Amino acid sequence: MSDKHLSSQFDADLNLISSKVLEMGGLVESQIITAMQALNEFDGAAADRVIAAEDRLNTMEVEIDEECSNIIARRQPAARDLRLVLAISKTITNLERAGDEAEKIAKRTKRLMEDGASRTVNIAEIKVSGEMAVSILRRALDAFARLDTVAAAQIVRDDKAIDEEFRAFVRKLVSYMMEDPRTISVGLDYLFIAKAIERIGDHAKNIAEFIIYIVKGTDVRHKSRDALEREALS
Repeated sequence: MSDKHLSSQFDADLNLISSKVLEMGGLVESQIITAMQALNEFDGAAADRVIAAEDRLNTMEVEIDEECSNIIARRQPAARDLRLVLAISKTITNLERAGDEAEKIAKRTKRLMEDGASRTVNIAEIKVSGEMAVSILRRALDAFARLDTVAAAQIVRDDKAIDEEFRAFVRKLVSYMMEDPRTISVGLDYLFIAKAIERIGDHAKNIAEFIIYIVKGTDVRHKSRDALEREALS
């Protein structure tokens, strides 16, 4: 078998697992959208669909990770190709965990419904941050498909906005609970949901950081946003 053919087959293997990552990402995005629909509309059927799809995400993570291991064993990739395979393995872990957060939102929504929780708490910030989380994840997947470090740097910056929405909601929630102790139980459920959304943003940010690692060869985790942006744009 010629070296050219070996190289072509290797490229095909990399393209295949990359496409599977995007497929998994699409499922996670759908899970988050459906979980937010369940919350906004108190839709138990939508919540059930999110919970039921979790097993599929777990299976996809295991299958893609196994393919990454097989590629490393068979192809012994180096440099950027190796970084891509390693980043894919970490990306699917973050996708699976984002899916876990969507499941948490769905389960907590069902609990609110079962407890007969009324709209005693204004959850405007949760709705906004949920929309932002879906957007940031979608853009992270698009940046991954294009290995776009400029877009990745923007995603890391935008994750800060989700964090700010979360903090604003926590402040408001504390005020609600202090003024009316009867809202404490419902408030804690909504706090749990808000935290899950914030974590989805964190996972999207992690994926963006892996993109910079693939292209630039620099691990930018735990670096400041300014340092990360300089690396992405250099």
